[in-house]
Amino acid sequence: MPLLYLVAFGLGLGKSVSLNGVAYLDYIVPGVVALSTMNVSFNAVSTPLTIARLYDKTLEEYLVAPITVYSYAAGKILAGSIRGLYAAAVLIVVAWIFQANLLVNAWFFVILVLNCLIFSSLGFLVALKIRSHPDMARFNNYVITPMIFICGTFFSVDSIPSPFSQLIKLLPLTPASQGLRAVVLGGEPSLVLLTVQTIYLVIFVSWGLKTCLKVE
Repeated sequence: MPLLYLVAFGLGLGKSVSLNGVAYLDYIVPGVVALSTMNVSFNAVSTPLTIARLYDKTLEEYLVAPITVYSYAAGKILAGSIRGLYAAAVLIVVAWIFQANLLVNAWFFVILVLNCLIFSSLGFLVALKIRSHPDMARFNNYVITPMIFICGTFFSVDSIPSPFSQLIKLLPLTPASQGLRAVVLGGEPSLVLLTVQTIYLVIFVSWGLKTCLKVE
């Protein structure tokens, strides 16, 4: 799906369209990287954990094994995050092949890792909270999928009237999209964006651990 976005919006519109003085291909690549890491990190944890908990009934085997809940949660969340980083690496290479001006530095990597950890931990939390597989599908349809399109991935959030723009800026994916784009355009992410990401990470990890302890 992210590759389709790059082809349709990036190569389709390409450098013939600009947004805020930036070629549209260069503008959307950070957003596509952000939404791709969100999807991959979330689904890499939520789907297998949902199956293990509701259908295979193998979650209990992990919980009674001689490892702590904290180790189990850390393993799941870190594994999902690495999957997200792998997807990001593939997209970055493809973007360079498409001749996008994509700057990858330390700030870019920090924002990317935070985004992967946030949605991996959200996947862990949701998988422990839902009661059926259709519930997971509904969460994807009503929470994850809308964020793909409204969190500044394909357009500027500032172009949306207030108070909707302020609400969108508070969604978990928006800081990643805006932060990655700021880095790609030669700037640095604001402290507010990094703070919002950190707060989301702390909330999702803490809530997920609390839920997992209850399951145990």
